[in-house]
Amino acid sequence: MKSSGCRFLLAVLTAVFALAGTAHSQQLTKIRFTLDWRYEGHLSFFMMAKAKGYYEKEGLDVSVDSGAGSVATMNRIVGGSHDIGSADLCSVIEFLGNNPNMSGRFQAVYLLYNRSPMMIQALKKSGIRKPQDLAGKKMAGPIFDSARKAFPIYARAIGIDPASVTWVNVDPALRETLLARGDVDATPGFELDKLTLMARGVKEEDIVTFGYADAGLKLYSNVLLASAKLIEENPKAVAAFVRATNRALIEAIANPEESVSYTKQFDPLTDPKTGLAKMKILLRVINTEFAHANGLGAINKGDLENQVKEVAAAFALKTVPKADQIFNASFLPPKSERVPRTPPIR
Repeated sequence: MKSSGCRFLLAVLTAVFALAGTAHSQQLTKIRFTLDWRYEGHLSFFMMAKAKGYYEKEGLDVSVDSGAGSVATMNRIVGGSHDIGSADLCSVIEFLGNNPNMSGRFQAVYLLYNRSPMMIQALKKSGIRKPQDLAGKKMAGPIFDSARKAFPIYARAIGIDPASVTWVNVDPALRETLLARGDVDATPGFELDKLTLMARGVKEEDIVTFGYADAGLKLYSNVLLASAKLIEENPKAVAAFVRATNRALIEAIANPEESVSYTKQFDPLTDPKTGLAKMKILLRVINTEFAHANGLGAINKGDLENQVKEVAAAFALKTVPKADQIFNASFLPPKSERVPRTPPIR
């Protein structure tokens, strides 16, 4: 009798815990999140937030899907397949400026890169030593590349005529190959692309780079976008996603090695060494003096308004979207929770 009673009690407890687990899972809000690129080290803090249960602790059941660029992110959100995604802000401005009917379909709710990672890279043997040496040179880049489209903004900042540069239209995969072979003098891109050039056999000491931000340009880069539907129907879920992501990003800044380790759970073929190198490069545009003064995720509205004007002119947009339509700061955690714990990278 005693043994059967224990078995009965165990069965009851098992059923109770099973029901409790089912109830817990039913309470979680499903969020479909898309990266703007593949499962790589510089995006690992999203994967860490998922793997360490930060989203679940906020009441969210988040799927973290690999991406195919900023435009793909926006199309996924507008199409309804995803609720939140990461994308480059210049691409967002361009998308909304050329598709005014899409205004109000999504908003940026968190700034990831508060300093632009856009840059120009060249080989020292080309004779290019300073940004002004780009005048009259041949450059290669995809016609849709945001760094190429923003080049007129950069050119004006360094005092050269944008029309003085001859452009070669190439597939993204061939850009660094042409530069390594000497077929072109320079290429635009993001700071991460320096690693691609090095993978083509070019030594780091033979590369010269010019950052757009170093020319004094205040161009914000990647942001988190949330669908208008989610913002309207479940604003608490948006705030919860931002909190969990911010928590992971703070930890990733302090310990990038740990953050990058989680990419293996999403892509077993990823290279941790390369991933860590990419993460450390991107931390230079995340863990900045601006982030320490304003907190991660925040923007300066005046700088955003100026960026919209600059992009509208450089990209020849049909309309000029309003800054308030683009960025919604109401979901940010308190500033005290958004300040990195490690010194800014200069």
